[in-house]
Amino acid sequence: MDLLTTLATFPNVAPLAGLERAWTWSQGPVLHFAGAVTADGRRLLQTNQRGRHDEELARAVLAFARQHEGALLGEGRPIAAVGGFSAAGYDFDAVAATAPEVHGHHRTQNPDLTAVTYIVFPAFDTEVSGRESLEEAQARYRKMLSPAEIDREAVPFLKMRFDNPRTGGGSTNPGRALAHPRMLRQEIPHLEGTPGGFVEGENRTGKVWRVSWDQGWVLRVAEEERRGLSLDEVLDFADATLRECRPLEDPEDS
Repeated sequence: MDLLTTLATFPNVAPLAGLERAWTWSQGPVLHFAGAVTADGRRLLQTNQRGRHDEELARAVLAFARQHEGALLGEGRPIAAVGGFSAAGYDFDAVAATAPEVHGHHRTQNPDLTAVTYIVFPAFDTEVSGRESLEEAQARYRKMLSPAEIDREAVPFLKMRFDNPRTGGGSTNPGRALAHPRMLRQEIPHLEGTPGGFVEGENRTGKVWRVSWDQGWVLRVAEEERRGLSLDEVLDFADATLRECRPLEDPEDS
């Protein structure tokens, strides 16, 4: 596929100022796109914005993605992220990329283009673990992160499972599954006065912890057990653990 020829056919296409071999295009007043070809000219890095449009942010995301192509477009990773990104006026501190099988953009009008397109977007370093399965990456991109919303808040990576004999609530999956952080804060308080129940969480670094009730709150992390905590302390621990992050490694720098 000749990417440059294909890009020239996009609606309202124009060169993206300040970045070589990069363009912007749009569909109506709501959907705005920008794209840049990779160093080898064979793939498209595309960023999408819905609603409020910021061309400077799009340019910064694409420039950063180009600098870290090796880390973002690695084989076998449906979603990847690299930390160290910054843009004036935003709290984003990473750029993430999703593989063609995750995003599916262009599949209706130009499926050949889908196969060489990677959607890149400004992200937070708590949001991507790098260990997501294809199904998990699709769920994160399509349902949880709202990557085209540039005013969005962080949605830290969380996998959880829980069981509450008193309320009858609990996980239906055999192991921990992706969940929104608000679900963690919702289920933990319901454990009070319910022996045998638990809420178990896992953050993006793979750290696992469990909260239960045994004449008071019990918090277990690996082999450590803590008792005598208040509910606020338990919730604060959960929040802080979801904000934990380790440097997102760039193979090009290792």
